[in-house]
Amino acid sequence: MNKKVWALGLAGMMMFGVAACGAKEEAKPATAATTSSQSKGMSENNSSKNTVNATNEMRTIHYLGKEYSVPVKAEKIVITGSVESMEDALVLDVKPVGAMTTGGRFAPLFAKIIEGAEGVGEKTQPNMETILKLKPDVILASTKFPAETVEKLNKIATTIPVSHISTNWESNLNLLAELTGKQEQARQALQKYNEEVHGLKEKIGVVFKDKNVLVMRVRAGSIMIYPENVFFNPSVYSDLGAMVPKEVKQAKAQQVISLEKLSEMNPDYLFVQFSEAENKDTPKVLEDLQKNPIWKSINAVKNDNVFVNLVDPTLQGGTVYSKIAFLEAIKSSKLVQTK
Repeated sequence: MNKKVWALGLAGMMMFGVAACGAKEEAKPATAATTSSQSKGMSENNSSKNTVNATNEMRTIHYLGKEYSVPVKAEKIVITGSVESMEDALVLDVKPVGAMTTGGRFAPLFAKIIEGAEGVGEKTQPNMETILKLKPDVILASTKFPAETVEKLNKIATTIPVSHISTNWESNLNLLAELTGKQEQARQALQKYNEEVHGLKEKIGVVFKDKNVLVMRVRAGSIMIYPENVFFNPSVYSDLGAMVPKEVKQAKAQQVISLEKLSEMNPDYLFVQFSEAENKDTPKVLEDLQKNPIWKSINAVKNDNVFVNLVDPTLQGGTVYSKIAFLEAIKSSKLVQTK
């Protein structure tokens, strides 16, 4: 009897042991599944730029005193807010995967480089969702963007705010060249610019000597002037040697002036940029200005030295593309041909 009880007890213990082992074995897959789920969750919570660049080796580049970590192969570039970068892309034949629009369309000027590109919102209103879907390697934004916008973009991919200050034009060009490996194309563009400016400065210097020269922009129905280092001003004052009016020296940013103030400045030579896209609510504003007696009293107007849209009115002024276009236009104008 005792033997039977002992045998039954032993069998029970063995069954309990097997069950216990089975429980341990079943626990392992459950633990692994939990770990896998947690890892997946952590991965999904990572910023998209980590996912995008996971298989792309990174490098550090320097731009205007700051360092940026970018992929060695920055093949997918999004440009938002920076028309300067769009113009540089035109020079270097860089085709962004995404670019900003104007009035829902790409500017005709950039037709060569935007074929197949996705619109990523207007100049001052980037579409974060669209940019995220493009999985860019690098985003080129604008220094005009507020910090919070740059911060949001930086969560998608490394974002570089490109300077809108015209005197940084060479750094801007070299930035895009370094990102895309097109340093030679940039060197050739700079060489062309240097040749243009050297040959023209001597000719135009005589024309502009002791003269009041002004660049203005008609924008949103108003007359705008700019600081010495913004828009086409460096081309006029630094490249071609014209004197800088005190009003331009005093301007801190884009500044609205009245027609009366323009008359008081009384420029001898006046370069006017007018884009219909920037004056949709006041399409006749330039025509109205030209009919105004105050306008007609300005020296530049009286002497037929007003140059309207000497270059494409959508150009930013502070890029190698703008600068060369402006110099070539000056060279072909009556300023050089008849003086």
